[in-house]
Amino acid sequence: MMIKAFITGFAGTALTADERAFLRDEQPWGAILFLRNCRDPGEIRDLVAAFRECLGRPDAPVLIDQEGGRVQRLKPPLWRRYPAGRTYGALHARDPEAGRLAARLVARLMADDLHALGINVDCLPVLDVPVPGVHDVIGDRAYAEDPETVIALGRAAAEGLLDGGVLPVMKHIPGHGRTEVDSHLALPVVRASRAELEAVDFRPFAALADLPVAMTAHMVFEAIDPTAPATCSAMMIGDIVRGAIGFQGLLLSDDLSMQALEGSLGHRAARALAAGCDIALHCNGKIDEMREVAAASPPLEGEAARRAAAALGHLRAPSPFDRDRAIDLCETLTGERALVA
Repeated sequence: MMIKAFITGFAGTALTADERAFLRDEQPWGAILFLRNCRDPGEIRDLVAAFRECLGRPDAPVLIDQEGGRVQRLKPPLWRRYPAGRTYGALHARDPEAGRLAARLVARLMADDLHALGINVDCLPVLDVPVPGVHDVIGDRAYAEDPETVIALGRAAAEGLLDGGVLPVMKHIPGHGRTEVDSHLALPVVRASRAELEAVDFRPFAALADLPVAMTAHMVFEAIDPTAPATCSAMMIGDIVRGAIGFQGLLLSDDLSMQALEGSLGHRAARALAAGCDIALHCNGKIDEMREVAAASPPLEGEAARRAAAALGHLRAPSPFDRDRAIDLCETLTGERALVA
């Protein structure tokens, strides 16, 4: 069976006939779910099962962006509200041990939600380090404005997900903290020096370079490669992501349908993969775009296939945890439970 180097989305809560045929013919490595796919737990389980049945791969990766705060695809009232990353940062500033415990335990609770639906990959932790005055597209999604706090809390969240049988995806490598525009809408350009970037932006990714999966940033780093965003830059991926940062795991592009990138969807996919991304990510569920991405995506083989297999090798059965304590922590941090002095 020839698996191809891309991840696809779906239009709705159930596969269409066209989507089923597409999946059987094109064999994406995985799929990603968005709010439009997440109306009801039973429907999600059926959608995930149908996707895997079409591929003939019962362990095919299914991703979601479930960070908490603003970025939460599984929403109340059917799922609990989760804290934004900055909430853990504020707790960590008062009590570092409590902050790390909360980040790990609440991520373990989040993994419990995902595992019950058949979702086995979460695009978390966010390791971006915002600097003052930038666009708030990252904002409170980030744990803090200092790298050491981001490292500590990112590690804790990743461990919580892994304990729950869910792969973490660190984002957005090599750092999205200096963006002055929303990369969903335009291409950000970072003018900081390489020394500044290495001292701040790159540090969390270097410290967590042992994690199995990372997602790129659609940003131009002028000091290193002024000609292309990191997602499409062989220099950024080779010299920085694989070199200076030392990440040797599976590298996903960020969503190719974001307007930071130019050209057709096929062109975007081809550029990202040629630059060194292992997997092209396309999220919006538009079937014509899905076909373009699939046509531009080669078979998953060689080093990319090895990295993909190694990433999935980190999946394990969920370990026991104190669920009641995790719920109590989550509700306290979101303000949905009276704070106890």
